[in-house]
This record gives sequence, structure tokens and C-alpha cells, in this order.
Amino acid sequence: MATTHAGSTERYRYEPVEVLPPGETLRETLDALNMSQAQLAVRAGLSTKHINQIIQGQAVLTHETAITLERVTGVPARFWNELESRYRDHLTRELEREKLSAHVEWLKRMPIAALRKLGRITADHTDEPRVLQQALNFFGVAGIEAWEEVWANPAASYLKSAAFTVDPGAMAAWLRLGEIEATGIRCEPFDRARLKSVLPQLRELTVLPPAEFEPRMRQLCADAGVAVVLVREIAGCRASGATRWLSPSKVVVQLSLRGKRNDKFWFAFFHELAHVLLHGKRSVFIEAEDIAKPGNGSSDEESEANRFAADLLIPPAYRSELIKLNPWNSRQVRAFADRLGVAPAIVAGRLQFELKDYRFGKELFEKYELVD
Repeated sequence: MATTHAGSTERYRYEPVEVLPPGETLRETLDALNMSQAQLAVRAGLSTKHINQIIQGQAVLTHETAITLERVTGVPARFWNELESRYRDHLTRELEREKLSAHVEWLKRMPIAALRKLGRITADHTDEPRVLQQALNFFGVAGIEAWEEVWANPAASYLKSAAFTVDPGAMAAWLRLGEIEATGIRCEPFDRARLKSVLPQLRELTVLPPAEFEPRMRQLCADAGVAVVLVREIAGCRASGATRWLSPSKVVVQLSLRGKRNDKFWFAFFHELAHVLLHGKRSVFIEAEDIAKPGNGSSDEESEANRFAADLLIPPAYRSELIKLNPWNSRQVRAFADRLGVAPAIVAGRLQFELKDYRFGKELFEKYELVD
């Protein structure tokens, strides 16, 4: 399966170490014109003091002054305006760096090493304020308080319900990678009826290899307003899937391939679609591997999503026949799966759950991998 390339890293690459004030360029221009500051002042109708302050970077080079300089020096006003804008932006960012220096401890909560490996963080590790700036850029927030509101709060219920340690920073980073990827996927406006109508087609894809089912799965869902993204798990995240709405007309279903077995992948996928079809647009649903199994769930909504996925893959009418299968007889399991039109691993995985025996069926499972 193709690795998710969640957005470009170009925005983080160009960060000049030093930006000179436009006055430095003005000084060079005067030298080339063999013109003194006093002569420029007379021609421009400005005081010599003000010209000197511009050259020293102490006074702002206004748009009006830029037009004046254009007339006197022949250098276009837009050039002076761009120099001034770039310099003031640089000063503002440097001031922000100083303010952020007091909050660098926050970085210890973030998976900086993982984000650096992904190219999301490029600043030298010794320049913590700049690392913090890049981290905030990645998460798409103005500051740490905004990060808490946007990224920490939605995952709070998941973190409380998890029966194991979860790293909130890793969880937030994984969700953000999915959001960036999903933003770039073109979807039709969400259509619940259409999504329900393509469920049988999506179920049929379980028997195909990833190279065949992945583009078809994505397209069928996009046509119904669902962006499906596959994002490699970040260490400490421990999530198998997530569902959240990017807008009233677009929802993202995010899968990590945690567990990597094909039966777990398909169960998690249909579990997330259940949230889309059955539950509110304001909720954020995040699942771990141990939750995404038939019969498990930390809430009524999770239990409902599990039942939906289980019943879609193997309808209740077949349960009595299912539990009578000889789990050690692979040929029998395959034949039953063929009748249902699903991958044999789905039947084997369900049998393992029903019988509480996980020793059999290993030859029926396939591993899905995200590849670079």
C-alpha cells in the first residue's frame, strides 16, 4: 500500500538566518549613483536625518517613500516595498522567537524526532525557539494555547478510555498528518445515501490485493464525501483509526495499519464508516487496536460501530454456520469466505474472536504494509 505523503515540506525550508534592512540596499544604490545622503534628501524632499534613519533600519520605509525613491533612483517602488516587508517580517519573527523561548518545555511533549524524520522539522535541534515555531506551523496553530484547544481536547476521551499509555503529542501529530493529507483530496459533498449504497462494493474489495483495492476504495469514498487516508503510526500514538469532519460536507477516515493484518484493516475501515453513517458530525472518534474488535468498545457509539462492521462483513444470519466451522480446516474456511464474498482472513479473524482461540488461521492472514 502506498505511503501517505501528508503535505509538502517546502514551507519549512526557507528560513533565512539574517535579513538586512532595505537601507543597506539603499546605501549601495547611492554609492552606485555617486549620490550622497544629503543629495538624496534634497531630491526626495526629506530630511537628511530621516534618510539616515532609513539606511540604519531605524525608520520604516513607507510606500510613499518607496515611490519617492523610485523617482529619484530609478529603482521600482515595489522593490523597496518588498525589501521593507521582508525585513519587518524578519524582525517580527525574531521577536516571536524571544517570546517562545519561555515555552520550549512544550517541545518535550511533541514527537520532534519523528517529525524531523518526516521532514516537518528542519531547524537545528539547538535552536529550540525555531523548532517550536516550526512545530506550531506544522500543527497549523498560532500558539500553544491554540494547540491545546485544537489538538489536545478532541483526543481527551480516547486518552482517558485507553487501557494503556498513549502519548498525546504523538496522537496529535498523527491526526494532523491525516488532516493535511485529507485536505488535498478532492471529494464530492458528503452524501449519506450514496455512501450506504457503495458499502457492498467496498465489501467486495476485501478479496483484492492492496494495489487494486486501494485506489478503488479511495474513489468510491471520495465520491460520497469521505476522504480516506493511510498514515503510518507515530510511536506512542497506538491508534488504528480515526474519524472526524473537516467541514460539514467532508469527513476524513484515517487508518494507520496498526496490527497490519488484513482482517483488522477491514474491520477498522468499516468501523470508521459506521461513525460516519451513524454518529454526529461534531464528534471525533479515535480507535485503538484492542477497541476495533467485535463486541468491544468504550462507549455505546463504539459498540454500535463494532456491531456495524462485524455484521457488514459477516451478516448475523451466517453466525450459526460460522461457529460450526472447523477453524483448523483452511479449505473449509476459504469455502465459507468465498460464499460470503469476503477475504478468508475476515472469517478466520472472526472465528478467533468467537472461539477465543488465536492459534489457528495463520496461513489465511495477509500483512498490509505502508511503503515509501
